[in-house]
Amino acid sequence: MKTLSHVSESVERHEARTSAQLYLSLPHRPCDPTARCGLGAIDEVAVGRGDVRSIRRAGKRLAIELADPWLSTAHGRFVKTLGRWTLEDAGSKNGCRLNGERVERQVLVDGDVVELGHTFFVFRDAVPRVAEQLEDLDMASTVAVATGLQTLLPGFAHELVQLARVARSTVSVVLHGPSGTGKEVIARAVHALSDRRGDFVAVNCGALQESLATAELFGHRKGAFSGAVEDRPGLVRAAEGGTLFLDEIGDLPLPSQAALLRVLQEREVVPVGGTRPVPVDLRVVCATHRDLDALVEAETFRQDLHTRLAGFRLTLPALAERREDVGLVIAGILRRLAGERADRVVIDPKAVRCLFRYEWPGNIRELEKSLGAALVLAGDGPIQLEHLPSELRTSTSADDSSPQDGARRDELVALLGTHRGNISAVARALGKAPVQIRRWLRRYGLDPDRFR
Repeated sequence: MKTLSHVSESVERHEARTSAQLYLSLPHRPCDPTARCGLGAIDEVAVGRGDVRSIRRAGKRLAIELADPWLSTAHGRFVKTLGRWTLEDAGSKNGCRLNGERVERQVLVDGDVVELGHTFFVFRDAVPRVAEQLEDLDMASTVAVATGLQTLLPGFAHELVQLARVARSTVSVVLHGPSGTGKEVIARAVHALSDRRGDFVAVNCGALQESLATAELFGHRKGAFSGAVEDRPGLVRAAEGGTLFLDEIGDLPLPSQAALLRVLQEREVVPVGGTRPVPVDLRVVCATHRDLDALVEAETFRQDLHTRLAGFRLTLPALAERREDVGLVIAGILRRLAGERADRVVIDPKAVRCLFRYEWPGNIRELEKSLGAALVLAGDGPIQLEHLPSELRTSTSADDSSPQDGARRDELVALLGTHRGNISAVARALGKAPVQIRRWLRRYGLDPDRFR
């Protein structure tokens, strides 16, 4: 039987490995810098309006002042009591919202989205501590080493630091993750950091015709096959001195896999119809949304090629798994799409709530398409909810207005019992993002701790 002291020691060990964190995820002006604040040694966070943006620590208190005109001077507080964090309204004019609903005082759960004024925060209850990553991170004082290599997530940031080190070597890189997570952006960052003087050549292996894939990649001699009316160097030689990015490498036909293996081993390429190998100097970066280990097991991907390619592997999380970075991603998209007027773009809070709640099956690519259309529709005015695609509005509206569904609640109760209150496991079982599960739990008044 566990005594109170044993429980206390267990909690202390857990807190030593993890830390509650508050993310300033989306400022009232989307292109303003975001931030991460570690709450490990903090008992209270006070948020209010100030003339300039300021994040200050004083003992166990953290003061966040933002130049958000919709904030009150003393707007809201995050208070730690008996190990749990609570959001409290400090008598603000515009109120505090938790996951879109106005509240006076509410205990927070992991993944909650807090809206103070027109500024959005994400609360995380127990983020694993990661070597080389400080608890606090202010993007206002951080310079990206390359486009795409920024995140507020400590674990992901640690991996990106390692990637930046690998980029300066000749080690091959494999990027794994769902479609639309920005694998080509990361590949271009690797090329930029490598200081290679050749070109970055991107190849979509899934779009190559199987009968012509080898010729397109490795070139061909005139007359090598019907339609070969001239010599072609091929895409591999086009990346001479640079980086060859093989997107969806898992779709590369087996004959081309054998030829690619020879290129990587011998550093030379033999064009189709040719007899003399041509030396080639290139760096290979691959990407796939498929499980290469499973493809090797199914004998549709060569084991020796997989071994040769897998020098450094990085998995890019889905956008729904990095809500803390929503503002950071939005800022990057707006700067690409809106150019000089990006700093003047404003997004109405109703639209922001929609952006946080949506599941984003198409990930960053879908977010960019949505914001691109919204910018055009909004013109010089703020982006409103009606400027977003209908699938976003429909998803949010249905989720907000539907009555409590007894069947869904019963299913949640059953799964919470099966998985001992593990929200991530319940999310996987239902095929949903963890933030969606937390939203349902709050709506139905279910506390996952009761099932642990």
